[in-house]
Amino acid sequence: MKQNRVLFIGGNYSPEQIGIGKYNGEMVDWLANQGYDCTVITSFPYYPEWKVQEMYAKRSFWFKKEIKEFNDPAAIPVKIYRCPQYTPKNPSGMKRMLLDFTFSFSSLFVLFRLLFTKKFDCVICVVPSFQVGLLAIIYKKLTGAKFLYHIQDLQIDAARDMGMIKSTRLINTLLSIEKYILKQADVVSSISEGMIKKVVAKCDKQVVFFPNWVDTNLYYPIEENDGLKPAFDFEKTDKVVLYSGAIGQKQGLDIILYTAKLLQHLTDVKFVICGSGPYKKTLQDKAKALGLKNLVFMPLQPSEKFNQFLNMADVHLIIQKENASDLVMPSKLSTILSIGGLAVVTAPEDSSLYKVLSNYDMGIITEPEQLELLAEAIKKALYGNNRKTRRNARTYAGNFLLKDKILSNYLGHINNAVSSSIPAFPVNMEGA
Repeated sequence: MKQNRVLFIGGNYSPEQIGIGKYNGEMVDWLANQGYDCTVITSFPYYPEWKVQEMYAKRSFWFKKEIKEFNDPAAIPVKIYRCPQYTPKNPSGMKRMLLDFTFSFSSLFVLFRLLFTKKFDCVICVVPSFQVGLLAIIYKKLTGAKFLYHIQDLQIDAARDMGMIKSTRLINTLLSIEKYILKQADVVSSISEGMIKKVVAKCDKQVVFFPNWVDTNLYYPIEENDGLKPAFDFEKTDKVVLYSGAIGQKQGLDIILYTAKLLQHLTDVKFVICGSGPYKKTLQDKAKALGLKNLVFMPLQPSEKFNQFLNMADVHLIIQKENASDLVMPSKLSTILSIGGLAVVTAPEDSSLYKVLSNYDMGIITEPEQLELLAEAIKKALYGNNRKTRRNARTYAGNFLLKDKILSNYLGHINNAVSSSIPAFPVNMEGA
């Protein structure tokens, strides 16, 4: 059978531990293990610290080629081209744009070099950053390769609605470029029902449902979590409320601090903010100013301990701002569901996140940016009987978020795109 050649272009990639880079790396590895010949154009790993990882820092000013090999002899080694880019320590709207521009510009050199070395059957681009689609269009027009465009974040809408870019003219220009990319793509996909509806409104074409996945064998429930707590410097009797993920201003994590202040009379409740990011120092300073004794900050945990760490928590926080509804989908949710974790989620009633959690009864939901409502939801999670909700979470992960099932479905779209004309793909919203 012919081995399809896949070119992947995306600014985030392994070894980034969380977020989009994690999923990009896992997808390419999975394709390689299915016998696909994959080449990657990406940046040097920087997320969520917004600082190039130490092992890459000395080489990040220039291009670097890597070969990733696998134990399976049937797997084809992945060629990875890392491109230099501007990485701001404190990202703002304009600085993020500069990051995206510098990555796209440097990637262009690698793309033109590959034009004379190998013919790819398809190009997969993942948003953010949205303009990498322009690179795929160039390659498509020169070679006839198919172009698959996957949207993890509605980047421009989020920048507009969250005030990161205030120029209406600039926003409209970016939206026009985005619309052009969407119309040129052979397959467009996204991760939730709400995001798909917004994308369809932009381009008036079929959009494939391609959700984030989880390895349910790697992340699983541990029934008695009290014994796990001392390993992470908590007492067995502590009730741990955990936020684990990127720490940026757009997450709206300040409300966790004020909730901890409001619930400080519950002496057995400990709040934890785990992760890294440009806003972490600001949060730490605010926590110190508030005199919080019931909140601690922890670094990202190593992958070999992460299942135990997540199971150690009694409650998991997924915090979203009101104006971020259906512009992003929290990638951390899939892992929380897989361990049968009890999630307290801030999401408006008209959002995809609210609908899926309420339809399957697998979380406690409250309105975003409402301090007292969040505090009540946390108390309900801590002191209520939520065993059914936890079971529902694990069941949902096993039914709808299996890694092999989701990637196999997407592989069908790749094969259909490469084979010739593309059918109108049905959008399966079950579990969306």
